[in-house]
Amino acid sequence: MPPPGSVPRAAPRPAGRRIAAPEERRPDVRPTDALTETGSHARITEPIASPPPATPVRPPAPRATPEPTPKPAPKPSPKPPRRQSPPAVIGTAAERRAQFAITGSENWFLVLLLGAATVAFARLGPDLPEVVRTLGGVLVSSSLAWGLAVRTGGRPVWATALTTVLGLAAAVTQWESLLSGAAIGTAVLAATFSLMLTTPAATFGLAIREALVAVSLAWVGALGVLGYVDHDDVDVERFGYVVFALSLVAAFALVYRLGAGLHGLGRRGYAVAAGATLLLFLAMAYSEAISQWGSRDLVDTLDQARDWLRSTLGAVPHPIMGLLGYPALVWGVFMRARRRQGWWVCAFGVAATASAATRLIAEDLGVRSIVLGEVYSLLIGLVLGYLVIRVEQSFTGSHGRRARRDEEAVAHRPEPRRTSPLH
Repeated sequence: MPPPGSVPRAAPRPAGRRIAAPEERRPDVRPTDALTETGSHARITEPIASPPPATPVRPPAPRATPEPTPKPAPKPSPKPPRRQSPPAVIGTAAERRAQFAITGSENWFLVLLLGAATVAFARLGPDLPEVVRTLGGVLVSSSLAWGLAVRTGGRPVWATALTTVLGLAAAVTQWESLLSGAAIGTAVLAATFSLMLTTPAATFGLAIREALVAVSLAWVGALGVLGYVDHDDVDVERFGYVVFALSLVAAFALVYRLGAGLHGLGRRGYAVAAGATLLLFLAMAYSEAISQWGSRDLVDTLDQARDWLRSTLGAVPHPIMGLLGYPALVWGVFMRARRRQGWWVCAFGVAATASAATRLIAEDLGVRSIVLGEVYSLLIGLVLGYLVIRVEQSFTGSHGRRARRDEEAVAHRPEPRRTSPLH
């Protein structure tokens, strides 16, 4: 035990392995060819070397790809020129005939005007042989036959040839029966073709234009009728009835195909057709009954009213034209822009065109009286046609100006142009 007051001495370290200095420490070893003793066994160790620092590897620069060199185009080998064959004829025989008819239809109007001018010059100009006036009527008849055949899809060459032969026979022989037959045929052609020449009208203004086109062609046909006969050569009343009846039958026969038969008329269409037929029958029967079996007082009253209108207005409007013909024509072209069955209403327009085609031989009137009578009939017919159109639109729901404008904007049923076939 140490004495008091003495500093205790550190306990001696046990004898054993000496702690080497840091710089004297051996590196870590791993088995190698050197011998190390551990206990009673020996092993081979070697020093562990630290790995070298990692060197960043740069990616190799991209190698430029050489652009391919375009190869020169091979030179074409010279070939012997081919023998050109003659141009082939395109289309069938029917198509070629149709094209020929359409091309010729572009010239029928010039022939029509030439014939009408010849008749007018022979009537109003110096005294010329009757054969000159008749030849003008032949030109009018032939051109009307060509145009009607093209418009309705017929054979214009045969129709024109037959009409020309009959007209020339009447001009050469000057036979009254043959001249009357040629005049009736010309009036029927003019009255029917005037209807076929019209196009659908989406608005009332366009309907007025179509009515003027139809009546203008009918008046040109009236000059052709005048080229064959005069009002002193035929029974005017019977002549007018025959022309109107034949024109109505021809119009119905053509419209039966163009209007897709009778199945598409509907109740309203049947009512309109029946009403127009009844009105036409009553008007003709009433006028005939008055002229044949009317009392003397009634006939005198009607004659006085006619004379008063002629002295006051300068002319007397034609009742059939103003009450039936022009309203049916205006309403018919207006309906055709919406429905194909409008052709049936147009058929009753022959009451206007047939009367116009025979107007020049109906009475011995001056030009002023004839023109004024036609204008008055047209005005009456346009007013009635406008009222009928508005009533018909009220049933279809087009109330108000804006609704009518919207309905007119979409009412465009297509039809071929005037000089093209209708089917």
